[in-house]
Amino acid sequence: MLQLSGGGRPDPDPRYSAYPQPPLGAGHLSVEYDPRPSAVREARAEVRRQLESWGLADQDGIGDDLVATAELLVSELATNALLHAASRFRLTLSAAHGVLRCEISDGGRRVPQVLDAGTSESGRGMFLVEALARRWGCHQDGPGKTVWFELGTCACDGCGRRQP
Repeated sequence: MLQLSGGGRPDPDPRYSAYPQPPLGAGHLSVEYDPRPSAVREARAEVRRQLESWGLADQDGIGDDLVATAELLVSELATNALLHAASRFRLTLSAAHGVLRCEISDGGRRVPQVLDAGTSESGRGMFLVEALARRWGCHQDGPGKTVWFELGTCACDGCGRRQP
């Protein structure tokens, strides 16, 4: 782990009051990792630690699923960064207005593709992101790219479910 930043809180703007809010203290965290295999495990642990500290790990029964899904998808994106970019990568987490956004930024330019899950032991990372995330995407970021996904943080009807 190289660098830690963040600690901000969600915008308390009243115009968002119709949306479910994460607990006070949820906000933003960004951590950079060296390109080594243990970085994936460290990123997973950081996701769990951060979601627990934000109080998102035990809300109305959705918390355990939220943590497990976020850990799984972050580890898939971090693994892709190590395998395909072979560069440092940055994990960024933000929570606001009922949405957890997870981003992995790396030095690679190759845009990820969703492959058929099949029976192969590899190549399923983006298939899982596509299947489990509310939304996801990728954008070029200077010399590299950022792959992101969003999950709902509340048990409200429709929160966290894939939008058509």
